[in-house]
Amino acid sequence: MIRDAEIERLAEEITRRVLAALDSRSSTPACPGVSGECSACGRCAEVRADEAAAIRAAGAARLASGSGIGKVRTDLASIIDHTLLKPEATREQLQKLCEEAVRHGFYSVCVNSANVGFCAGLLAGTGVIPVAVVGFPLGAMAPEAKAFEARQAVRDGAREIDMVINIGKLKSADHEYVFEDIVSVVAASRPHPVKVIIEASNLTDEEKVAAAALAAAAGARFVKTSTGFGAGGATVEDVQLIRRVVGDRMEIKASGGVKSTSDADAMVAAGATRIGASASVAIVTGGTSKATY
Repeated sequence: MIRDAEIERLAEEITRRVLAALDSRSSTPACPGVSGECSACGRCAEVRADEAAAIRAAGAARLASGSGIGKVRTDLASIIDHTLLKPEATREQLQKLCEEAVRHGFYSVCVNSANVGFCAGLLAGTGVIPVAVVGFPLGAMAPEAKAFEARQAVRDGAREIDMVINIGKLKSADHEYVFEDIVSVVAASRPHPVKVIIEASNLTDEEKVAAAALAAAAGARFVKTSTGFGAGGATVEDVQLIRRVVGDRMEIKASGGVKSTSDADAMVAAGATRIGASASVAIVTGGTSKATY
């Protein structure tokens, strides 16, 4: 297992190197003069490095789950993000998702960005917030595209954004690109929180450290382990490693492969402050499930 001293050294070195490289660029253009909203040029990290490096204060702990929930404990209901991310999700399924969220008092409904406007309309005035995923599930889009999607999702009613990093760029050690990618979405989503999905099953421990450090430096609120569509989901070891990197500065969402109450309890004990799952019934009733996003 990677040692704490090495985690701290890697995180500090990556953050310092990225910020120094951005700060040293002599030909950095200023933000374009635009009237109205930001144009999302993706250069906020260069022009406002101090803001980009600021870490959002940690929010309330939550659990995320999918459709099909029956009666649940009230202590869990208020920390659940009710999730449906399947590409074939219909309006009827989305309506059911929202109705369940309102009925049980869940914290949010998490859907693909194309569906967030529909869900926002159904949830208006209920106290349940809409959440959208961005760059999902691959993360291999241009930063400008992710920023545009995030901004549109916020316009459509999203109050949290879950973005997927560019995994190939991270594995290529192009840390400046990854940092700017996150910063562009954080800026486009402001003032709403951003969760950074790192797809941990595709990364080495050193790459997980780098991803978490970059998410923190770029101003994200959460590190999220997985999309639920990758080669693997959350593990206790991944959550523990991320917690060692970010300390109390950020929240952690363990997502993918959490199918039972004992799975969820193990993730929380490891340091997760939310659980992403579609096995909602199993988690709140003590059963097991093969459900996926």
